[in-house]
Order: sequence, then structure tokens, then C-alpha cells
Amino acid sequence: GGKWYSNHTQQDNVLQPEGDVTAAEGEAVTLDCQYNSSSTDYYLFWYKQDGDNSPKFILSRFKIGTGNTEDGYKERFSSTLNPTLRSVPLKIQKLQLSDSAVYYCALQPTVTGNTKTLYKNLWSKDNAILHKIH
Repeated sequence: GGKWYSNHTQQDNVLQPEGDVTAAEGEAVTLDCQYNSSSTDYYLFWYKQDGDNSPKFILSRFKIGTGNTEDGYKERFSSTLNPTLRSVPLKIQKLQLSDSAVYYCALQPTVTGNTKTLYKNLWSKDNAILHKIH
């Protein structure tokens, strides 16, 4: 069983489910994010974009080591990186109206060569896969 991925053909990417997520105030929701990474060491990030404002960092989860959660999100926002399922779902508890926004999942693998570390941020390019909570 299991899928085989070749490092040469499987690109690094993230996938968020299509469509809006609707929930009532006080409820909890989980926003899914699945990823592929050809790197053995990688980082995943969640951002929140409210209206026309720039995306704000919520939390990071690392394959090796621990990530961090920004102050102001620690009480209600959580995420656990699952390398086996290649997923890093964002759970938001006790929903408030101010949580209504677009949530982005981003992947940052690192590649080491010539003693320099190269970073690349990979974003979902298709607007249809962004999340909104009404």
C-alpha cells in the first residue's frame, strides 16, 4: 500500500479543500491543509487575511522541532502536523465573528547547497481553494 512519490516529479505544494466553511458563533471548525514536500525538513504556516488587509501570521508547525503560535491566537487556534497523512489542519474553537476571513496554508521546505539555505514559500494559487468562514 501507500503512494510512491519520486523527488523528481512530485513538486512541493499545499492543497486546501474548495469552497466556503460555514459555522455558527461559539462552534469549532477545522480547516484542512494537505501538503507534499520533497524535503525531509519543512515548515508549515497558517495565515489569516481579513478583508483587504495583508495576511497575518497565526502559527507555524515544523517537521523537525516545534513551531510557534502568535500571541492572540494561542487560546482558540491550534494545529498538529501529521507527517504520515501529510496534513496540518487548523482548528479554531469558540468561533467569533472576527474569525470570518480567508485562511492560507503555506509550505516552506529548505534545501541546502553551497552552504546556503534556499527558502521558497509555496502558496495555493487557485482562489477557489481559499477558506472563508461566514
